[in-house]
Amino acid sequence: MAFRILLLCLIVFIFELYAFQALKTITKVRWVLIIYFFISFSAIVFIGYQFTNFDRSVGQTKMTMITLGLLLLVLIPKFLLSIVLFFEDIYRLFVGTLNYFSNYSKEASFFPERRKFVSQIALGLAAIPFASLIYGMTFGKYNYKVIKQQVFFPDLPDAFDGFTITQISDVHSGSFDNPDKINYAIDLVNEQNSDMILFTGDIVNTHAKEMHPWIDSFKRIKKHEFGKFSVLGNHDYGEYVTWPSQKDKDENFEAIKDLHGKIDFKLLLNEHTFIQKGEEKIALVGVENWGNNFKKAGDINLASANLTKDDFKILMSHDPSHWEYEVKNHDKHFHLTLSGHTHGMQFGIEIPGFIKWSLAQYVYKQWAGLYENKGRYVYVNRGFGFHAYPGRVGIMPEITVIELKKGKYIA
Repeated sequence: MAFRILLLCLIVFIFELYAFQALKTITKVRWVLIIYFFISFSAIVFIGYQFTNFDRSVGQTKMTMITLGLLLLVLIPKFLLSIVLFFEDIYRLFVGTLNYFSNYSKEASFFPERRKFVSQIALGLAAIPFASLIYGMTFGKYNYKVIKQQVFFPDLPDAFDGFTITQISDVHSGSFDNPDKINYAIDLVNEQNSDMILFTGDIVNTHAKEMHPWIDSFKRIKKHEFGKFSVLGNHDYGEYVTWPSQKDKDENFEAIKDLHGKIDFKLLLNEHTFIQKGEEKIALVGVENWGNNFKKAGDINLASANLTKDDFKILMSHDPSHWEYEVKNHDKHFHLTLSGHTHGMQFGIEIPGFIKWSLAQYVYKQWAGLYENKGRYVYVNRGFGFHAYPGRVGIMPEITVIELKKGKYIA
């Protein structure tokens, strides 16, 4: 532990040294340098204090999110800046060595001076993530996007051709701080006029009480003709804090399950139900959380008991790694799985048709949008709320509208 802290302090020191050098190359005004040093030093002290005083029994709070946001503001821009100046140092070392062995004046400095334009480039590059992170924390976290997706199945019952499903996921109500923005998002959900709405887990960060101020807002989600259903996510089990006793943890878990009823959603716990339309039906299967690196409470075999391979099935499973490891090749052929969990790391670049990138792709094979395997699909919602970093950059909060269509899938 001591080694990690020492290593982190060394990294921060290097970043700060490079940042100060870049600024000093740009300006020689003393008061500008003093103000920068004071602000930077104060931010580092504040971050260090908050992390060393983190209360494991409380878990994430508004202050811990602010602290993490500030940490990213301090580290990411200076990381980019340091890379530029590090490569300039390699160049300076090369030039200095060449000059040293070329009979240049030994009285001159070995290293050539830093070039102003390189520092300007470094500061310009650093300004991009700095401004993006600020935007993400002020506007991006509530910049809701409605994403519509058609999915084709050759064996879809005829009555369900054109059937629409609104999906929301990863509410993380304990992170919210703006009732007007949340009510705006609920209005967007209602405007979709879908046949059914599904919520794929993480109603809170940890504690059931986080949702209490928002119950009335989420009760405004109107009744959908074919129902409102939900499942649990990894954060709903209270796994990430230290509880006074197992009894307290169990009572919180029961209270979290009760929240779903309070907002008029039917919580599916390793079980299924049928959605009937005319003379035909499809099965809606809901499992508890199953994650490759998280709690494995989901039991797909229990949830789909008495269903056959020929039954058309929609599966709600919070973590898309469940689809990767258990669902996509399952004998019972789950046609469509709806997941969330990844948030797209709340940071990335998405330009439809051109680029889709996030750090999430290095952790999850399926991290945002639609994926297919042998005619079986998973859709990964980018999340309704936010967690840890109090913002979103490039990967915006999502309300998904999925339309089931009769037809041949495209491999």
